[in-house]
Amino acid sequence: MSMAGRLIARFTVFAVLLLAATLAHAQSQLYSTSAKEALLIDADTGTVLFAKEGSTPFPPASLAKLMTMEVVFHALKIGQLKLTDTFHISENAWRNGGALSGGSTMFAELNSDVPLDDLIHGVIIQSANDACIAIAEGMAGSEIAFAGLMNQRAREIGMTDSHFANSTGLPDPLQHVTTIDLAKLATHIIREYPEYFSIYSETEFTWNNILQQNRNPLLKMGIGADGMKTGYTEESGYAIVGTVKRNNQRLIAVLSGMSSERERAEEARKLLDWGSRAFEKLRLFEDGEVIGQASVYGGEKSGIDVTGDGPVDIYLPIGFRDKLRARIAYTGPLMPPVEKGTKVATLKVWIGDTLSQETTLVAAETIEKGGLRRRAADAAKELLIGWIPF
Repeated sequence: MSMAGRLIARFTVFAVLLLAATLAHAQSQLYSTSAKEALLIDADTGTVLFAKEGSTPFPPASLAKLMTMEVVFHALKIGQLKLTDTFHISENAWRNGGALSGGSTMFAELNSDVPLDDLIHGVIIQSANDACIAIAEGMAGSEIAFAGLMNQRAREIGMTDSHFANSTGLPDPLQHVTTIDLAKLATHIIREYPEYFSIYSETEFTWNNILQQNRNPLLKMGIGADGMKTGYTEESGYAIVGTVKRNNQRLIAVLSGMSSERERAEEARKLLDWGSRAFEKLRLFEDGEVIGQASVYGGEKSGIDVTGDGPVDIYLPIGFRDKLRARIAYTGPLMPPVEKGTKVATLKVWIGDTLSQETTLVAAETIEKGGLRRRAADAAKELLIGWIPF
């Protein structure tokens, strides 16, 4: 690659759309919560409705079990596991995850073999540490090896700021998550594994003749909640990933750092209630509507039209239609050929100073490589631009 090409590749180009002006601190003025970390998103559009310390790492506690289940659900989906497969309850699983441990457990008996379907119910409904350890040992040989699977799957689904060290979420200095990553994980589970996500709405499960209730307080509030997970350690405080579906809209809330079960339940309920009532859905662009252009280097045309991969919708606070701003972000200029429908950019939309949504943009047309004269002209132009300091 030429020097010009190397310099050009370092640039991220932003084309600004004039949608509206900035409203400073809009999110914090609209809502407040006692949770140390909190995030509320619309699951369908990915719109961030509220964010507080969204990128701040914190210990996941039992919220890590969402990642444990994703590994299991993925293995079931690709045929590596079957629900009828049995997993052995080792002394390690029994002693460190069972009744002797003092933590949450499904009371699986030592040296018993438990069907995976029952272990899944134990993890989801009873937050069972013994079930998590049995699954980890059965799938990977050890919890350390299973944590490697968790981190691999986390990267594959876009969780860039989280790290897992065990299947249970028990304290470990290397283990941390963010509310943004947990919202990505919850959205992924809901979309990719609907047949297993439904288990999160089940209110009780019996194993070894012991009936236990689902620990998610939102399920009994009559607010449309159907998942997902609670967690607690002394370091993390009380945490929850909760989701509701009302009027064909699904919201996902992630909160951590609260001081009691009661505060956790109330703060989660209030945030979800507010999200379902205080926002309106706005269509920014229709399916196929040209949103803007991206520059092309050495193509038959110097720019390419970009569109959404379908309609582009956003949820925003009622009365805030004139408080939006957006940018098309891409690394460029693009190098031809560029095929129609190829992902080439991202539409980033802010409500005030909060990045509320990122939407994939695709090429609206195919651009082939241009002639020698076009490539020479682009080379001269981009060489000059490439030497400008940034």
